Amino acid sequence: MSVVASYVYRDGQRVREAPLTAEGLTLAANEFVWIGLYEPSDAEIDVLVKRFKLHPLAVEDALAAHQMPKVEVYGRELFVVARTAMKIDDRIAYGETHVFVGDDHVVSIRHGSARAHSLLRAQLEASPLQLKKGPDFVLHGILDFIVDAYAPIVDDAEDSVLAMEQKTLDAFLARVEIRRLFTLRRELLKFRRILGPMEEVLGRLQSLDLPCIDSDVRPYFRDVGDHVRRVNSRLGGLNDILSSVFEVANLLEQQRQGVITRKLASWAALLAVPTAIAGIYGMNFEFMPELHWRYGYFGVMALMAAICTGLFITFKKTKWL
Repeated sequence: MSVVASYVYRDGQRVREAPLTAEGLTLAANEFVWIGLYEPSDAEIDVLVKRFKLHPLAVEDALAAHQMPKVEVYGRELFVVARTAMKIDDRIAYGETHVFVGDDHVVSIRHGSARAHSLLRAQLEASPLQLKKGPDFVLHGILDFIVDAYAPIVDDAEDSVLAMEQKTLDAFLARVEIRRLFTLRRELLKFRRILGPMEEVLGRLQSLDLPCIDSDVRPYFRDVGDHVRRVNSRLGGLNDILSSVFEVANLLEQQRQGVITRKLASWAALLAVPTAIAGIYGMNFEFMPELHWRYGYFGVMALMAAICTGLFITFKKTKWL
């Protein structure tokens, strides 16, 4: 069974378990049911469709599980899609949570998310005055639970980026580290594409007159929206830092290549002098000046040494060597 939990609540208190049967889902006045499902089967969904008259288009989206964050209204039914995220090594794994909200029910369907709502349910049940507000407050709790998992992803990414930034200044990045930088930047860009629609979802829940959302619960959605905006802002700063890391690494590599080029040019100039002189006096001509000079060899060697020493001192002063 993919039913994680299914309970009926009255006045903020859990009153009984609610199995997915016609009898189990019968509700009295001032009661609502919160059903948590994980990758449910078609048969389980059919029970909920018949009992709560869920819209076929929303049910199709909930079963397909390839949706971006959104809010849709079907009569008195509210259908919300949120994306979960969890960092695994240098990659971000995504899941989906679909929530059907009615006057007397909340149905949450998770796909690909390893974080169960058991802790969330326990926290809400520990605050009966808040849970008493009804299904709309449960929806807020689910969205807040999902968004709270975004901040640790950014914290971990910040630590990685700052460490790479410091390493870039201390030493040249290896190929593996450069590949890791590109992977991290790609993952953060994908993450930002999720945060934008999530902001829109929370903005609509906060500002629009939607069914099943009471006016006294709307400020709670504004608070969750503020969390998403802060995470999005921090991601923008991280992308700027990543761009600066790439620029610094590129500049340092160019500087290193320039230093190597200057050193090679300096040594080439030093070797060119004795090579040129030796090449001239190595030509096989009978009548050449200084060939019969007694001190010609010592003079030429001294000349080579003097010129090379002068060049070496000059290159040292100009920091080419």
